[in-house]
Amino acid sequence: MMINHVCASQYLSKDFRKLCGRHEIDQSVGRTGSCHENAIAESFWATLKREFVHRFRIASMADVCRAITIWTNHYNALRVHLSINNMSPIE
Repeated sequence: MMINHVCASQYLSKDFRKLCGRHEIDQSVGRTGSCHENAIAESFWATLKREFVHRFRIASMADVCRAITIWTNHYNALRVHLSINNMSPIE
C-alpha cells in the first residue's frame, strides 16, 4: 500500500468522509467544518506527515499500523516539543 500525498482539504472531502464511515471512524471537525477548531490534532497530523508519511513507502496495512504506532509512541513520549521548551513529554 502506498500512502497518498494530498492537500489539506482532504479531511473534509466526500471520498474521505465515506472512507471514515466505512471504517466506523468519527471525524473531529465542528459544524462549520473548520480545521482551526481542532488545531492541536491538525498539528499532530501535519507532523506525522512531515516526519513519517512523506518519507517512507510501506508495503502492507499491518506494516503501516505497526510503524505509525511506533512513531506515535515516540512522538508522545520521547520527541522534544517546542511548546514545552524543547523537552520531551516524559521529561
